[in-house]
Amino acid sequence: MTDERDAADGFDVTFVGRATIDLTVRVPHRALPGRAAFGSPLTASPGGKSLNQAITVAQRGGRVRLVANVGADPWGHQIRAALTDVGVDIRHLTLIPDAATGAAVIEVTPDGESYITLALSPATELSTPDVQRVSALDSRAVVVQLDLPPEPVTALLRRRPAPTVIGNLVPHADLEPTLLRHLDVLVVNQHEAAAILRTTTDDPLEAAKALQRLGPPTVVVTAGPHGAAYAHPTGPQRFPRPPCRSSTPPEPAMPSSAPSPSTSPGTSPYPKPSAPPCRSGPEPSDSAGRTPRPDLAGAGRSTSRSHSRCPQHQAGQGTTGGSCLCRAQRPLGVPGLRAVGRRAGTATRRRSAPARPRSGSGKPPARPGSSGRWCCPRDRNRPSSS
Repeated sequence: MTDERDAADGFDVTFVGRATIDLTVRVPHRALPGRAAFGSPLTASPGGKSLNQAITVAQRGGRVRLVANVGADPWGHQIRAALTDVGVDIRHLTLIPDAATGAAVIEVTPDGESYITLALSPATELSTPDVQRVSALDSRAVVVQLDLPPEPVTALLRRRPAPTVIGNLVPHADLEPTLLRHLDVLVVNQHEAAAILRTTTDDPLEAAKALQRLGPPTVVVTAGPHGAAYAHPTGPQRFPRPPCRSSTPPEPAMPSSAPSPSTSPGTSPYPKPSAPPCRSGPEPSDSAGRTPRPDLAGAGRSTSRSHSRCPQHQAGQGTTGGSCLCRAQRPLGVPGLRAVGRRAGTATRRRSAPARPRSGSGKPPARPGSSGRWCCPRDRNRPSSS
């Protein structure tokens, strides 16, 4: 926690902006219209541009103050505790009674892009009296979120509360563009720069030069994997992205039998997996139309007659490991193709068998002296007694 000596000597940076709760979920892809996308478990953590910057500077040893409002709810107390733990001065973090803390719903896709929806709480937005207190504070620099309501931002920029005033984010739509000349430094990313300039550009350096013409003497445009660029009165300059430790798992160790990595470009140093045996045509099925289970491939069954009719053998492809289409698809206990056809032919012959002889009344001829029924088929040929 910030001690009294730091408060007496002043602060390095005072951040003026929002403190919210980030509701983050990682998704494999964004949801399509009318569909749902299943993501990771939801996490709730303190967030907001000014809060994140204040925590980062405090973790690096800077003396930091945050001017923001939050609700007097569990989220507000969670934010207060997180700031206290890292040593951020919270005397100007106000908990508003009967107000809800704002939140940001963040979807993170596998490529690292974030899609953010802000659910602001109007009761916790900074007002002009809130930022007027910043003028009496002793700070070497003040960083303000330009997307705050225009009234407090206008009052802050016109007072110039510190030797260095830095602006972040896209300015509010109602903020007077000429107020940007009160900034010493404007810091935006390439998407925010395109929104301010109302144009699209992939070159952060050109964007920085264009924003510099709006008034700020120094403009920094960050471009993610493409590094950053800045425009300064002494001249523009580009900066590549600094190296960082990847969050992806390391590559597996190369096996001792693997070839040397010094292979030709575009080829992998690891051997390719062998392709499965070729099986042409539809898979055979049993008499009920069920596809045999391959894990029950027939053991101990002769398939010499079926081999001669196998499409692979007829094509001269041979077998792989002693198995082919006819054997691998004939599990134990499931009849082969010839057996299925043989039973099917038998059933056909049974259906086409001649009908039993019938009398003129449509009934089988009765045995004289009997009840009118044949006891068994042999009685048909048995001579009757007269």
